Amino acid sequence: MVSVALVVRLVAKPGKEAELGKFLAGAQPLAVAEAFTPAWFALRTEPNVFYIVDAFQNDADRGKHLSGEIARALMSKAEELLAEPPKIEKADILGAKLPG
Repeated sequence: MVSVALVVRLVAKPGKEAELGKFLAGAQPLAVAEAFTPAWFALRTEPNVFYIVDAFQNDADRGKHLSGEIARALMSKAEELLAEPPKIEKADILGAKLPG
């Protein structure tokens, strides 16, 4: 069962919206490879606003994710793609429905 999550808000630089969307969609295989990340979403809520939302069984797994491949890849592209630093919020999961 998942108990903690991350909610990461990303704002694309003007003209970089499509590139950021493609980058996030391309991160899905990295998320699938993380056995300790049972739920991962890359979302777009506005033309230039994106979110990564993921869930974990415990804080240790959340910590592994924060120092993992997706985080490293995002930070390597942050200056090029983002209008502001990512806003990373840790969250407690109050309820969830996951497949399987």
